Amino acid sequence: MADRSLRGMRLGSQSLQSEDGVELSERKRAVYQADSGETFDIVFSAEADVPPIWSDPRTGHEGRLLGEDGKPVETPAEDVKAPRTHWDMLLERRSRDELEELLQERLQFLRARRGA
Repeated sequence: MADRSLRGMRLGSQSLQSEDGVELSERKRAVYQADSGETFDIVFSAEADVPPIWSDPRTGHEGRLLGEDGKPVETPAEDVKAPRTHWDMLLERRSRDELEELLQERLQFLRARRGA
């Protein structure tokens, strides 16, 4: 055994996986343009919905989708609901009169505790 050396594989440097029989899914390329005029390409699946705005992976600047004619694609304005605040959610559960009453009770309790 000492007369011959054992040969092995270089682990980690070579993959045992091959691409035989692998079919890649269909893809489409979307072109985006940043405010600076710089364009960049993003590859999506053929079935994916292409978003109208995407961040450039190199610079991080936001880009708008360009159409086939090279002009930015117009997106319809969506009805954007204002985010609900804690106050809005509180008003859904209680009336202002109830809230005033609870506030007065709590203030009375705190004042009594501070005076003791």
